[in-house]
Amino acid sequence: MSEFTLNGEVVSARDDHPHLLAALRDELHVTSPKDGCSPTGQCGCCTVLIDGKARVSCQTSMDKAAGAEVVTLEGVDEAEVARMADAFAACGALQCGFCTPGIVMRTKALIDKNGSELTREQASRHLGAHLCRCTGYIKVLDAVEALAQDEVPVVVQPGGVGSRGIKYEGRELSIGTRDFIDDMNPDGCLHGALRLSDHARADVISIDVSAALAVDGVEAVLTGADIPAARRVGLIHKDWPIMIPEGGRTSYLGDVLAVVVASTRQIARAAAELVEVSYEVHEPMVDPVRVIETDEPAVWELDGNILSTSTYARGDVDEALASCAFTVEETFQTQRIEHAFLEPESTLAVPSGDDDDRSLYVYSGGQGIWDDRNDIAAMLGIDQQRVTTELVSNGGAFGGKEDMSNQAHTALAAWTLGRPVKITLSREESLLMHPKRHPIKMHYQAGCDADGKLSAIRVRMVGDSGPYASVGMKVLERAAGHATGPYLVGNVDVQAIAARTNNSVCGAFRGFGANQAQFAMEGVMDRLAEQVGISGWEMRSRNVVMPGTVWGPGQKMDDGCKGARQCLDAVKPAYDAAVAARKPVGVGLGLKNSGLGNGFKEIARAVVHFRDDGIVEVRHCWTEMGQGVHTVAQQVAVEELGIDVERVRVIVDSTRELGAGQTTGSRGTLMGAGSVKAACEAALADGCQVGVDYEGEYRVDWTNSLNDGLENPIIHSTFGYAAQVVVMDPETGDVEQVIAAHDVGRAVNPMLCEGQIEGAVHMGLGYALSEGFPCDETGRPVNDTLRSLDIIRPKDMPPVDVILVEAAQPDSPYGIKGVGEIGLVPTAGAVAAAMHARTGDWHAELPLVNDKNRERASAWT
Repeated sequence: MSEFTLNGEVVSARDDHPHLLAALRDELHVTSPKDGCSPTGQCGCCTVLIDGKARVSCQTSMDKAAGAEVVTLEGVDEAEVARMADAFAACGALQCGFCTPGIVMRTKALIDKNGSELTREQASRHLGAHLCRCTGYIKVLDAVEALAQDEVPVVVQPGGVGSRGIKYEGRELSIGTRDFIDDMNPDGCLHGALRLSDHARADVISIDVSAALAVDGVEAVLTGADIPAARRVGLIHKDWPIMIPEGGRTSYLGDVLAVVVASTRQIARAAAELVEVSYEVHEPMVDPVRVIETDEPAVWELDGNILSTSTYARGDVDEALASCAFTVEETFQTQRIEHAFLEPESTLAVPSGDDDDRSLYVYSGGQGIWDDRNDIAAMLGIDQQRVTTELVSNGGAFGGKEDMSNQAHTALAAWTLGRPVKITLSREESLLMHPKRHPIKMHYQAGCDADGKLSAIRVRMVGDSGPYASVGMKVLERAAGHATGPYLVGNVDVQAIAARTNNSVCGAFRGFGANQAQFAMEGVMDRLAEQVGISGWEMRSRNVVMPGTVWGPGQKMDDGCKGARQCLDAVKPAYDAAVAARKPVGVGLGLKNSGLGNGFKEIARAVVHFRDDGIVEVRHCWTEMGQGVHTVAQQVAVEELGIDVERVRVIVDSTRELGAGQTTGSRGTLMGAGSVKAACEAALADGCQVGVDYEGEYRVDWTNSLNDGLENPIIHSTFGYAAQVVVMDPETGDVEQVIAAHDVGRAVNPMLCEGQIEGAVHMGLGYALSEGFPCDETGRPVNDTLRSLDIIRPKDMPPVDVILVEAAQPDSPYGIKGVGEIGLVPTAGAVAAAMHARTGDWHAELPLVNDKNRERASAWT
């Protein structure tokens, strides 16, 4: 046993813990330090004070902890904790909140040492030990400055729609008192670990679990043979195996072969490594351009390597190109990207009852808990009503938690053993398993007249979707639909293919195909502008969409598109000032749909329920993952019911049939607000009686599929728009400022909108400059740690000047358009344009300055 002082008391913990963090969380049940990457120490979420200094506890051995004084947030003076919680909440310095307790502890150490002399620049350097994927660090540094100067802003609760105020559960998230799933430990809980494949494409000859079963503390080892009913899951196609059985074939390195369940996480993970698998290895099929030309299937039991093809055409592109004054032809390549949400995937399943009365309660951090419930019930072969899924607001997602990860495995283990089971992925497992951003190769031919007016465009895209469908066909469909950007082009010919390979699965990620396509389109615009002899801003101004005009696939734009012009005009002073100062500068303009569109019938429901204790429950169907959808629901209830915000409780579980699919496509705010508003109206009409579920509904059922062949289809009901200006240092090439004008239709909470945009710009700069997740010739990801992803750290994040534009969307609730995904759509194009202004070189591959994170070269066949 090791003895040390924890929060003022001498405690003992087992010596066999791999590090102090495990002892704190698993034995001593101190959960404010979070585990985002143990034992690598690269995220900072587990920061504690050890003998007065900030240290990452997952890199502190039990030997080093012995005799030390360890302080976590649980041991800090209550008044000081409250002050720090107020500062972070009031400044909007958190979104998902998973990283925030670690940052708060680092902040305490910095202020204890430096007091009011702590500068923003000092803080940004020391916070380099911390990764935050949500905020872009700007408001985090605001909070640190406020605390150092003893100028903590007054905490303001939000009011109705349009008011500034703190995030729902903002204080609790800041200091780690609101549980994430891995913080939950019900009595008798067992722990699971997954055995993943050793090869991206191999026949599984045998799976020997005997050595794992022999380990003391192991309760069971489950394989594909133990699945009672449905063996595959999937959001669109049920093609993703829960486990690859003996006699099956693996299709990527994230395939699961076995689940080990044991008394502790440490035992389960050690035993999982003892599961022996015999393979017949096959050469992986990893080049998406070439794989679509072969008849040999890349994926087990799935025919054909083309997941989908999306096409549309208007006019005569060949004739129009021939008559253009200026033309450009270029091939663009974007890279695979890891979401790098800070909370690894975690699920807790708790069974209850006996025989025919058995049921299962599943705590999920997924982006669609009704899909989770349905797939779990199908796997177990039981009625859906016997499975309840509850959303536990997750530690970031950005699209990466739409697909099931370990929910099915956890549910299977709990159902089989009749005991609570929790499975939390390690960072390495998370990197291998969940879908990434699609790398897309795009060949563009485009032309304009002598005045720079676009005339024609032809686009051919191939995206690497990995082995399983996820939402890959929808990503390439979205890329196709957005291929022309927010511009008017009379003649269009677009084709986008999603290819199946044995690389990492690719699926949803903030931007969802629109940012890949518009990186290319923005590059086309800048190349044409140079030929015409006008600025990049002017080129966009002459071609921007306007109400009543025909866009892209043929959709006639409504008055909502006025936001594109307004965003472009909003950044012009900054653009002109940079040009006048002889600074390298680039501008990007983008649009992004809100909602799924493409003919999909979208129906969102919400319930308002008045309790006899005065609390008003607002139940909706969206996942809170840091973006603030719970706050939106809260503010709509305050707006419509005229009640105090403290009375509102927001709940998401499957006990009411409210499901509207995945929280994706920037539709949570739009449709969530609409459905909660309708529920409030129903309550008011009936006098707001206690104990009654008042249901409201918001639907979008008037869109058309891209492939319907209509002359003027309505592909999407709503679009957001954004213009960004990127200013570079002419000497170093560093980005020194970003000006971001974003049309959100209506800012439900301006502070949260600003934070979303700042975080999206941070992600967009990483996408443009440094980030990547390439796979090698065996299908294995080259990067296996958070640090290797080359995410921009705080000291390298430039100032972001946010300009909120509110060009109301006709007929949407409060004029809302959404903000989550549009935030990074223009960024990469603007960065590439600024680099061209500095060096004169054109760039067509992402990331722009980090060769190691680019995709392998592949040729068009």
